[in-house]
Amino acid sequence: MTDNFSFSLTDEEKEYLKEIVKLSIISNLRGDKEHEIPQPPTAKLKENLGAFVTLKLGGHLRGCIGNVQGTGPLYQTIWAMARAAAFEDPRFPELTINEYEELDYEISILSPVTICPDTEQIEIGKHGLIMQRGRNSGLLLPQVATEWKWDRHQFLAQTCHKAGMEPNAWQDEATNIFWFEAEVF
Repeated sequence: MTDNFSFSLTDEEKEYLKEIVKLSIISNLRGDKEHEIPQPPTAKLKENLGAFVTLKLGGHLRGCIGNVQGTGPLYQTIWAMARAAAFEDPRFPELTINEYEELDYEISILSPVTICPDTEQIEIGKHGLIMQRGRNSGLLLPQVATEWKWDRHQFLAQTCHKAGMEPNAWQDEATNIFWFEAEVF
């Protein structure tokens, strides 16, 4: 399961990815849609992993978009998710240049997603969840439960809510529960 997720980044790699987020957003704000992405400093940043970029303004969510599974090199995924979080999150209007200066950035690199064998094994702050039943699906990153001070049952219920399902849908045999870990910085 996800316990084998040992992906970790150096400070240099984390800084590079944060700079990629900023460059992706500012270049788009300036109208440069095809800006060239600087090459990563290490091969690890070319691995195929899922990732999310979260933008916050004044401590409040301003955009969060990601790919659960990698669709190419990590650094390119981060570039694309930064632009998507800033300009394509349907919950928010497009980011403005004035907001750009005040943004805080958070990157989450995801482990492979697997079926959760037992909800009692879910650890708050360690595991992220995906609830899926029929066409309904919702994901919450590991840090969300910590930020909201949820216990395991609240986390399960809130993930169901995010998926548009009733809070106790996680107990329904027709609901698939997936979990993953994340390197968050």
